[in-house]
Amino acid sequence: MKLHERLRELRSERGLRLKDVAETAGISVPYLSDLERGRTNPSLETLQTLAGAYAITVHDLLEGVEFYGASTEGALPKGLADLVADPTLGPQITPDWVRTLSRIELRGKRPRDKQDWYEIYLHLKRILN
Repeated sequence: MKLHERLRELRSERGLRLKDVAETAGISVPYLSDLERGRTNPSLETLQTLAGAYAITVHDLLEGVEFYGASTEGALPKGLADLVADPTLGPQITPDWVRTLSRIELRGKRPRDKQDWYEIYLHLKRILN
């Protein structure tokens, strides 16, 4: 995934408008729009500001962006983090499965809740075993 796609994903999965994020981050709506369209690249300071606006670390903001490090729980898509944290279901999902699941998109969208992620996990596990 490219950085601009990750920025749009973070905003969309939280149900926020460009205006909401721009105001929280203290940047202009046109600038944020350009970032999300890949028309410009943010400075490190802007990445830190955006991460703060989403209440995540820069590491988590960059999770899944091509050529960037390992996953942390804060960077997991909505619902998948709930599944991993679930005391009953979470222990059966290995870090390899978490990495695999975190890359899944269905018709350009990600599953929304813990149950959707769990069903995908079970289906893939059946196919691959």
